[in-house]
Amino acid sequence: MDLIDRLRDLSARILKLLEHVQTEEATKTALVMPFLNALGYNVFDPTEVKPEFTADVGTKKGERVDFALMREGKPIVLIECKPVGSKLDRECGSQLYRYFSVTEARFGVLTDGVLYRFFSDLEEPNKMDSRPFFEFSMLEITEEVAAELKRFSKDSFDLESILATASELKFARGIKRVLAEEWENPSDEFVRLLASRVYSGRMTQSVREHFGQITRRAFGEFISERINERLKSALENVNSAGTPAPPSPSVDDEGSSEDDRIETTPEELEGYYVVKAILRESIPVERIAMRDRKSYCGILLDDNNRKPICRLWFNGPQKYLGLFDDAKVETRHPIADVNDIFKFAEQLKQTVRQYDMAKQSTALSDRGADPSGG
Repeated sequence: MDLIDRLRDLSARILKLLEHVQTEEATKTALVMPFLNALGYNVFDPTEVKPEFTADVGTKKGERVDFALMREGKPIVLIECKPVGSKLDRECGSQLYRYFSVTEARFGVLTDGVLYRFFSDLEEPNKMDSRPFFEFSMLEITEEVAAELKRFSKDSFDLESILATASELKFARGIKRVLAEEWENPSDEFVRLLASRVYSGRMTQSVREHFGQITRRAFGEFISERINERLKSALENVNSAGTPAPPSPSVDDEGSSEDDRIETTPEELEGYYVVKAILRESIPVERIAMRDRKSYCGILLDDNNRKPICRLWFNGPQKYLGLFDDAKVETRHPIADVNDIFKFAEQLKQTVRQYDMAKQSTALSDRGADPSGG
């Protein structure tokens, strides 16, 4: 099994375990140790993974970091664990910062078992950077994440190779953060830079404010256009490979035609893929279909209107996830973003199970059998 498959299997298990993991010790045992195992380390061999690694720091004696990945008797990665949901800030990782400067390890990891932050000393030798060069969530395992983690696996670990890419990762991440901040609230410097390329007049206060509004709108439109282009290209590639893309708008539940101008948004597509990711371990993903409507995006089992899995109400300022009970009565749950759908994973799986159980019961009845097995 490839690393990405092991990580995704662990990601699916984490979804089921989160509500039961309440302490730091539970986080280590249920979440962090399986992660290290997925990277190829034997968590029961202290020559590979040393728990409660101790190194005296100045006048502080006997302090311990939770785990140290070892090679040839020396620590190569220090790992500090906190309970699930902890705020992974500098104060939270204070021990990790202190240990980093007195050991030979060049990498430090701060984690709550779901979010992982990787640090090094790219800015000053032997002093851990204040910002991580790599960060990911176990609930969002992508091919890019798996590729970076493979560098830290037991069989592929190479210090110089990781350091060579860590700097690029760190500063690319920083640039992305700056771009995100400029997108939300363009700074004077950024507005002046862009305005100077398209406007030759005098930059007065009123002109700057006007260009600030234009910049914010143009930035958003540019990003949306690029996303739509990528999605369109991806869907075209999927179709050319013979796999059906998400269905186009069709006739709704009452049989009336939908508006031809319906456009499936990137967020609706992302929500559809999140639902597929949740249900992939329960049913074949090809059974999950999407039908977009004017007011909501419906996700169905077997492309059957009588088997709604959920509805994505994403067209308003407040997003809702519509879930169905045994009687197919819908209840809308407010969500902050698409990733919140993962919080309702068990309800989605239960809905699918109910449909398949009903189907099996009907099949038994048609053969004259007692569905209860009696």
